[in-house]
Amino acid sequence: MPDYGFERIGKRLFAEHLVGGNFGNMSVRDGDAGFFIKKTGAYLDAPGEPVFVPFEGPVPKDASSEYRVHLAVYRTTPYRAIVHAHPPYAVAASLVTDEIRPLDSEGEMFCPTIPVTTGAPGTQGLANAVAEEMRHNKLVIARGHGTFAAGATLDEAFLLTSLAEHACKVIALKKMFLQ
Repeated sequence: MPDYGFERIGKRLFAEHLVGGNFGNMSVRDGDAGFFIKKTGAYLDAPGEPVFVPFEGPVPKDASSEYRVHLAVYRTTPYRAIVHAHPPYAVAASLVTDEIRPLDSEGEMFCPTIPVTTGAPGTQGLANAVAEEMRHNKLVIARGHGTFAAGATLDEAFLLTSLAEHACKVIALKKMFLQ
């Protein structure tokens, strides 16, 4: 298996406090056959081989519990990599609004609107909702759960994840300074 950067990106997610404990997951599409995804319960910053999930056929029992979201996104979009994280400011913002409109220049430039969708973690309902939003957006927040960001590489998906958290921090800080 090529080095897709799972451990490197996992370390960045931890360093920037975008995940905690064994929260979150990452995947990379492997041609037309399926994708590699971190194992359920795996620490994203630790070494370890991801598991292969085929587009057709049984899913390995140790695949991340969010494999349904990754599968649905890959089936309906051309994205090649997905990062799912639990950035606290983005999660908090998702509890009070249906979309995030970044106020900072990078957010406005790269992701002027971040939709918030619903669905219980690990369910087909969440998978369908996220995949539908990702047909038009590279970044979505699942209400009260976390971000799903996609791109050509894990690096691109990581940058969008970081952008979401930064944008939500700026919004929160602006509100704090206005009080």
